[in-house]
Amino acid sequence: MYNKGEIVKRREAVGINDIRDLVLHLVADAPPPSWVRVDNPHSIPKVVALLIPGLTPSILGLPPLPTSATTNPNVPITIPVPSPPLESDSSTPSGVPFIPHTFSHACPTRAPGDATRMHSVMAEFFQGPVTGEEKKKRLQQRVASERATEKTPARYLMSIEQMIENDYPLPSYMADVFQKPDDAWMEVPLIEVDSESDVLPIVYAIDCEMCLTEDGKELTRVCVIEYETGKVVYDQHVKPHKPILDYLTRWSGITAESLASVTTTFNEVQTHILSLLSPTQASPPTPTPILLGHSLESDLKTLKICHPRCIDTAVLYHHPRGRPFKPALAWLTKKWCGRVIQDRGEGGHDPEEDARACLELLKKKLDNGPGYGEFRTDFESIFERMSRSAGHAGTGVIRSAVVDHGNPNAMHGAKATSTFPCKNDEDIFEGLMKTIPAHQFVFGRFNAVADALGWITQKAGEQSSTPSTEDPPSQPNLPAILSRLDTQLTTLYQSLPPRTAFVIFTGHSDPRAMAALNTRKNTFEGALRGGKTLDEVGKENWWTNQDARGLEEEVEKAKRGLLFLCVK
Repeated sequence: MYNKGEIVKRREAVGINDIRDLVLHLVADAPPPSWVRVDNPHSIPKVVALLIPGLTPSILGLPPLPTSATTNPNVPITIPVPSPPLESDSSTPSGVPFIPHTFSHACPTRAPGDATRMHSVMAEFFQGPVTGEEKKKRLQQRVASERATEKTPARYLMSIEQMIENDYPLPSYMADVFQKPDDAWMEVPLIEVDSESDVLPIVYAIDCEMCLTEDGKELTRVCVIEYETGKVVYDQHVKPHKPILDYLTRWSGITAESLASVTTTFNEVQTHILSLLSPTQASPPTPTPILLGHSLESDLKTLKICHPRCIDTAVLYHHPRGRPFKPALAWLTKKWCGRVIQDRGEGGHDPEEDARACLELLKKKLDNGPGYGEFRTDFESIFERMSRSAGHAGTGVIRSAVVDHGNPNAMHGAKATSTFPCKNDEDIFEGLMKTIPAHQFVFGRFNAVADALGWITQKAGEQSSTPSTEDPPSQPNLPAILSRLDTQLTTLYQSLPPRTAFVIFTGHSDPRAMAALNTRKNTFEGALRGGKTLDEVGKENWWTNQDARGLEEEVEKAKRGLLFLCVK
């Protein structure tokens, strides 16, 4: 049951974080939420949560959210019992009949964000604050670690679990999880010394640059710097096996002129790097050197080398939005070292500059302690939270799954037990049918409706391209998409075991007007920062107070969503 009295007390609608906390209450041992009451949660063996953007009140045949000053817009709306469609109306969109047939109420929700933008619904759902008890435990572990370990680079070596999670090419003697694609791959042997030995491992920082050839991206330059002395021990351009199609100068810094006289082959470079990284059998033996880099797995794959001892500044330092996002090297260097790198524009990157930035970031970490450069240390993935609980149903280990578009294993599903990458909603449906029986918690996202409405656009880099403010052209396939979704939801629900909690939420509403206004605002502010006068910008392109108020209104509209809850 919804707790209407508690919801009325709130200043805002139920948030995405509230939905996350409800899921954790049902699946794990999180405390019960105040806005909804669940009797006998121990009897719920499974939770299935679906994010379906695009399911608006108009599509579902629901009354619009109240706008009267005397009516609370955050209170759950009773869903009217659907009447059978008339034969004469068979050609009109029928919405998604599964929703009114299955759920009694539609609860208004609000996406995260500030006055001028909406934040990620996915990030809010999959990341939550750690409990006070866990926070205290982590602090005690950190203090003990700092007392027990000296300030040596070895304390920041990646664990096997971290290397697997970040897709490192692991040596076969560490874990049999990486299959070498061809015979050109080499493994660095591992020699460790006694913890009381005075012999410390050498640390090398490395960075590679690549060009695009007929065989894909190939190594064209590598730079290696020794940590203690800061000296460049190897800096070599490489002649690719195949003809170069694109020098990728903007990123690599490589030009036709810089490679014109190069005769060094990939095999020669790989052999030299292996000689640097391999331990010696001297007396006493030297340990296997440590390799330092930023997203080092990419450099190792480029060199076709499996190395056991790695430090990765992309893992060592945190992204402001928390895991699984990784920070860029240029951003880290500016933020924590106070200097700018990679500012050569079209001239591209310099691997020596990037390798030195990694050295400086590691030294900063050693000087300031393990907490330096960390963001959101009090937040964690919901899957980490689940891993510490046996669950209400007493099932022991909680098995979780994410079925989503793209590669969820590299993003929000990184900590889940299973992930199912999909290309379309048909894949999502099939993935859910396969994963639900063997998991206590399953998340899936259907995007076809939002895509048909014109809400989803391809991303250009990190920022998504702006949707058009114009209404999309008539969508003759929207009724078919809604009908297919209705069939998929009906089939999924019928397949669920009894007492499964079924959660559907839409996340947000139409974001296009908000995105268009933000683009206008950014263009205007960018022009002024670039030195243009108001006259040069043109009065028709000015950003006014009226525009600012309009943006805030559109942001609030875009944040609106709906939530549907039931137990089968």
